[in-house]
Amino acid sequence: MVNVQGPWSPIFGRLSLGAIPDNPIIAGAFIFSVVLGILVLAYLTYADRWGYLWREWLTTVDHKKIGVMYIIIGLVMLFRGFIDALMMRTQQVLADGAHSPGFLGAAHGYLVPYHFDQIYSAHGTIMILFAATPILVGLMNVVVPLQIGARDMAFPYLNALGLWLTAVGAALIMLSLFLGDFSHAGWVGLTPLTELAYSPGVGTDYWMWAIQISSVGTTLGAANLIATIIKMRAPGMTWGRLPIFTWTALSTNIIALTSFPVLGVALGLLGLDRYFGTHFFTAGMGGNLMLYSDLFWIWGHPEVYFVILPAFGMMSEIIPTFSEKPLFGYVTMVAASFAIAGVSWSVWLHHFFTMGAGPRVNTFFSIATMVVGIPTGVKVFNWAFTIYRGRSRFETPMMWAIGALFMLLVGGLTGMMLAMPPVNYSVHNSVFVVAHFHTMLMVVVYGILGAVTYWFPKVFGFRLNESLGKRFFWTFTIGTIMVFIPMYTSGFMGMTRRLDFLTNPALFPFEVAEELGIGFYLVSVYYFVRQLYVSLRDRNANRVGADAWGSARTLEWLAPSPVPFYNFAVTPRVNARDELVWRRGQGLEGAAPTHYEDIPMPRNTSVPLVIGAFALGLGFGLVWRIWWLTDASFIAIILTVIARSFVRDTDYVVKAEEVERIEKKLRQRAAEVARAGASAGGIDVLRPRESSP
Repeated sequence: MVNVQGPWSPIFGRLSLGAIPDNPIIAGAFIFSVVLGILVLAYLTYADRWGYLWREWLTTVDHKKIGVMYIIIGLVMLFRGFIDALMMRTQQVLADGAHSPGFLGAAHGYLVPYHFDQIYSAHGTIMILFAATPILVGLMNVVVPLQIGARDMAFPYLNALGLWLTAVGAALIMLSLFLGDFSHAGWVGLTPLTELAYSPGVGTDYWMWAIQISSVGTTLGAANLIATIIKMRAPGMTWGRLPIFTWTALSTNIIALTSFPVLGVALGLLGLDRYFGTHFFTAGMGGNLMLYSDLFWIWGHPEVYFVILPAFGMMSEIIPTFSEKPLFGYVTMVAASFAIAGVSWSVWLHHFFTMGAGPRVNTFFSIATMVVGIPTGVKVFNWAFTIYRGRSRFETPMMWAIGALFMLLVGGLTGMMLAMPPVNYSVHNSVFVVAHFHTMLMVVVYGILGAVTYWFPKVFGFRLNESLGKRFFWTFTIGTIMVFIPMYTSGFMGMTRRLDFLTNPALFPFEVAEELGIGFYLVSVYYFVRQLYVSLRDRNANRVGADAWGSARTLEWLAPSPVPFYNFAVTPRVNARDELVWRRGQGLEGAAPTHYEDIPMPRNTSVPLVIGAFALGLGFGLVWRIWWLTDASFIAIILTVIARSFVRDTDYVVKAEEVERIEKKLRQRAAEVARAGASAGGIDVLRPRESSP
């Protein structure tokens, strides 16, 4: 093993009291986190919810609950990443030029450069890998089995294991805030900055092991979703009837299954350099710096489409529902999804047009990058033709979908500009590039927020408050415009990225506009939290039937809302591409089964949670070089996996009589909801009355 700077002990490794940061901002965040944690624990104890939490959530293998927990992890990390963005924007407003005053020990602004570097590194890592990715995986977990008429995922145990490995990665990121530090080499982790000579602390190790462990969970989840889609489809669910969101989930997870191992290799080689003294990326010792860049972006650019393809699928479900007509160009939409997934593997080198590869190489990757615009353009026109002459209803999910469409147009057009090497040379490493990829990621964010609003009543049985949802949308959209349009402008005017103080004071007005945009984002967060609170408070007044929107088209809206643990009382027989529309036309939408059968279901298990706990010990031990903890955790994981392999009693049977009893209760509740809607002045139960915000 390579010796490292500073003290080391056999018991605590590199860990000491000096690892606790003395920064007042971090101290405030620590106090807030501790107080919040104490309040949550006190509530769980006071309400006697520990048993319920253990039985129904922590040990569950139900794909819907696992999906919800993925989304919760993603939302928590999204909030953390947003705070990082707020701190960066505020720093650049305060640090207006080289002679600007400093606070809290900083020469300019209130953040010292080393802390600023950690913040932008954490922001990128969190937003891509620990916010967007878990939320998207969570939505796919919830929706895909329902859309194909399955009881659960193909491998429920592995599904839970993927969740807890993702949670471990997020936990390591959060631990780095209060114990040690985080990487200062950007979310990409560029060499040689991540080599031990330039990053002797534990920040790079936190970054590396958090991603490495969580990527194992993502890879397991990708294999699971692919197997589920291929093998678990209901009778009649042919490939030509598969919903578009399921198609995009399939293409997305093919990308994940083939690209995340490449990331694992890149981080594995970096780990060998840092821990065993190899020199894969050390230029002076026979290594190659560009090897890391190639490996990272061979994963990194397909990852861009890993996060954006599900958003395309969400838009393709929401727009037909609220246009009340079939999706235009179904076959071309499917072909476009796989064309984007395929081309995504041939564009990674456009991230370093300026490295001197030569005109032929740059031309190839420039053309390949532009080719992505063809299938993407097909999707845009198909969405537009779906809306054209439809009976469009601009409810909150539709507004998010239309917003995503406009973000895609702006992000796509600026992407075509960056695909041209001469333009790329001019704006390379500027905030124009930052604005571009943030605009593309806004497509994902808008798609996610629309999808959460759209499928929320399917999971929880009541709709989110419409009035507050629209306020959330508009304040968020104003914030997006005010942050990124000035960023495009200042990028054209020469402002480079990662500046801890503004080198050109003439750009100060643009920084002020961006800070005002962050203010609108803060207001939108308030409306989002209030929307959740008001919706939960008034949930009984906003209960919905199976089809929460009255015009849904796909199979998941056939199941009751909220969906029972077995999904469907009887495995549905699929007759058409838009199955719910077909049943509605045949008068079969609310038809009860004529008979019930026993349903085999997977048992809950604590093994994935236990493996996750040991994986956290493994990651923490590797970060701090506590070798006894590392060895013990690794051995414990192996023994737990072996012990699990001897367990045969992994399923149970829900008797037909029990299924019938549950279904009768659900139908009775649906009838009560319908009567409540009728007594409220004839309001359609599928479009509940609006509660006061």
